[in-house]
Amino acid sequence: MHDELYTDGVEEITIGGSIVRVDLVSLSPTERDANNAPKKVFRQRLIFSVESFANSVEVMQNALQGLVDAGAVRRNPPRAQADQAQTTSTDREPPNSPRSPNASSNFR
Repeated sequence: MHDELYTDGVEEITIGGSIVRVDLVSLSPTERDANNAPKKVFRQRLIFSVESFANSVEVMQNALQGLVDAGAVRRNPPRAQADQAQTTSTDREPPNSPRSPNASSNFR
């Protein structure tokens, strides 16, 4: 039997020299933040060489494209395009989900 780990997402990606660290988090079943949302709890860290991280990203992009092609995931336009469309449209509907995208604070 192989160990498996469930994650609710990536909290942070840190790059130091030739090493990339990816921190995985889960939502706490008991702890809440000020907005009463479940707190993110660190679960495990993945450590890659830069080359293996780049290869992994390519594999994940291919998997994501497969999900998009199958209709399981809908891609949003890049933020700059969405902001421009919002300023040019007066009757634009609010987004379907109030959740922010799961992105590392290193890239915001």
